[in-house]
Amino acid sequence: MATATATKLRPLGDRVVIQPTPREEMTKSGIVLPDTAKEKPQEGSILAAGPGRLTDEGKREPMDVKEGDKVLYAKYAGTEFKVDGDELLIVSQKDILAIVEA
Repeated sequence: MATATATKLRPLGDRVVIQPTPREEMTKSGIVLPDTAKEKPQEGSILAAGPGRLTDEGKREPMDVKEGDKVLYAKYAGTEFKVDGDELLIVSQKDILAIVEA
């Protein structure tokens, strides 16, 4: 997993670093999907979370999510990037739709 990567990144404000759940490589019927046909993932695990947003009064608003949470996020949210070969995503907390509970 990308635990070593998480220690290198410290998101600011209300942003989180997410490792997207790997995309499906094959359909249920056994057809292998090329990268261009794969759906963009909308689920992932939070590797690191920022301290929270500052309000206009200068107070810190606590985060609703924490490191280790499995979340669903908006389809085209955030910024994708690679660190040490891991594909990661930084999104604002407002783009996280739900926490997936086991």
